[in-house]
Amino acid sequence: MSDLPRKAVTRTAKLATLPLGFAGRATWGLGKRIGGKSAEIVARELQQRTADQLFKVLGELKGGAMKFGQALSVFESALPEEIAGPYRAALTKLQEAAPPMPTHTVHAVLVERLGEEWRELFLEFEEKPSAAASIGQVHRAVWHDGRQVAVKVQYPGAGEALLSDLTQLSRFARLLGPLIPGMDIKPLITELRDRVSEELDYALEAEAQRAHAAEFADDPDVVVPQVVHQGEQVLVTEWIDGVPLAEIIADGTPEQQDRAGQLLARFLFSGPARTGLLHADPHPGNFRLLPPADAGESPEGAYRLGVLDFGTVDRLPGGLPGIIGEALRLALEDDAEAVYELLRAEGFVKESIDLDPDAVLEYLLPIIEPAVVEEFTFTRSWIRTQAARIADPRSPAHQLGKQLNLPPSYLLIHRVTLSTIGVLCQLNATVRLREELEAWLPGFLPEQDPDRAQGPDVEAVPDSDPVEAAVDTGA
Repeated sequence: MSDLPRKAVTRTAKLATLPLGFAGRATWGLGKRIGGKSAEIVARELQQRTADQLFKVLGELKGGAMKFGQALSVFESALPEEIAGPYRAALTKLQEAAPPMPTHTVHAVLVERLGEEWRELFLEFEEKPSAAASIGQVHRAVWHDGRQVAVKVQYPGAGEALLSDLTQLSRFARLLGPLIPGMDIKPLITELRDRVSEELDYALEAEAQRAHAAEFADDPDVVVPQVVHQGEQVLVTEWIDGVPLAEIIADGTPEQQDRAGQLLARFLFSGPARTGLLHADPHPGNFRLLPPADAGESPEGAYRLGVLDFGTVDRLPGGLPGIIGEALRLALEDDAEAVYELLRAEGFVKESIDLDPDAVLEYLLPIIEPAVVEEFTFTRSWIRTQAARIADPRSPAHQLGKQLNLPPSYLLIHRVTLSTIGVLCQLNATVRLREELEAWLPGFLPEQDPDRAQGPDVEAVPDSDPVEAAVDTGA
């Protein structure tokens, strides 16, 4: 079968090396302290060694271990630069490469899901995968009608591996926490675990991708490949070329980085308004920067954003909640009392807790700084400052943050927003964020009905039964 370690005991044994390694490094750190090194230097060395081991172990596993690593990857910009470099290198490898399935395993899945004559569906099929991810890998091929396509094949046993890894990782959440300052790891792992069944269901993924492809079909800025064929464990979509966002982060020109950042922000806020869905996996591996569709008509440098992988989405029939835009607008107007009442009414402040509205506003203002100005440059230094402010137990922001509550319905929105900001900081992009908020975020403009988006009316995509969501195979 696959090289995906399928027995829970095997995967658990690999993951169990993490806390053992942490304990060993703690002993090593104590020795360094006794030897005269400062606590700060020792802490940084420990953090780097921890990151090295964590991503070595995660890189050997697919499933939930790799999914967790990908989720963390967008937050590396919050780390001190001394350790961000090695950490970034490990994360980039984790995003882009995982050991592929053996060819015979891929063929077995295709025979089982597409039939013994599966090769007749393709004019060409590349045996070597073009990408490997947490639950499947992608092969480039040519469909029988001549279209270039991407064939996503799910790893056998991926579901069991996802659940096993995330259950095991949740036990280590307290030890993993220091890797990303200011971030609570356990809710992240819980939320990833809750999404497992959706991500494994290619019928739901095809449904979400079709909705986006139809809405963005004529969009000059965003490209979503069409679904060609969908079956259990196999998903065929149109192939799109382009430069992976990870390469734009590492080697792109400032123009490319700014354009990618602007389009990423636009897609984050316009997607829910236009489709009723929020793409909930915004790590760099899921985006491409494409040249203009028609260089003769498009402005010079008008790159487009290619969007991949709709396995995880949040269903938001009315777009993003109006409370977000309304609270953000009131915060920018320095109306502390109104912001506080909105947050309390929506459950961000529990009834049993009383906070100072002015202190809450003071906590929020540095975070929403990108929405204050006409354009804002997202940098690693800015996000590090925010992370340090919230993570430092001595700071008022840390004390207040511990008393705030995140309602379950906002968990995924919160993670996607933070992840997108993390990618913008990796890009070092200058973005006109306020422009996107005014266009797409319900409630942000005073005259807007907070329950409606400014974008075009769309029909909500229902939470349909996967069987009822059966689609034309395109064969």
